[in-house]
Amino acid sequence: MMRGRLGLAALVVVLDQASKFAVLRGLQPYQQIPLLPGFNLTLVFNRGASFSLLADAGGWQRWLFAGLAVLAGAAIVLLLRRTPPADRCNGYGLALVLGGAIGNLIDRIWLGQVIDFLDLYYGAWHWPAFNLADSAITVGAALLLLGMTRPAAPRKAVPR
Repeated sequence: MMRGRLGLAALVVVLDQASKFAVLRGLQPYQQIPLLPGFNLTLVFNRGASFSLLADAGGWQRWLFAGLAVLAGAAIVLLLRRTPPADRCNGYGLALVLGGAIGNLIDRIWLGQVIDFLDLYYGAWHWPAFNLADSAITVGAALLLLGMTRPAAPRKAVPR
């Protein structure tokens, strides 16, 4: 089951990087392509963390966030190893967070910033642009929260 969860994380990384590559090739920075009412493709770059936290810090934040992503990834792999196969909610949640963290880590190491391109808006209000890795992290975190609210499966007694 561990391989399946790591496979999901790898799929997230591949889809995230492929989408970013396509956007880099097809859009100029800040160019908007309307897809649906309230939804554009818009190429932007984020040197910071969520909501551009520390984006203007001068460059040192690149390695801070990369290091944090590596540490978080290692911790998630350990948690995945300890997550029982029957605990799908937490297993898939951890896999999605891991894949998203690796996808954004690749951007930080390669470009020094994260490529964002999904732009949701209502009227003049725009949610900060995000990418597939961010989406996977968000869905994964929601699954982890859901997993915390569900009662634990009864453990089988181990014969002595």
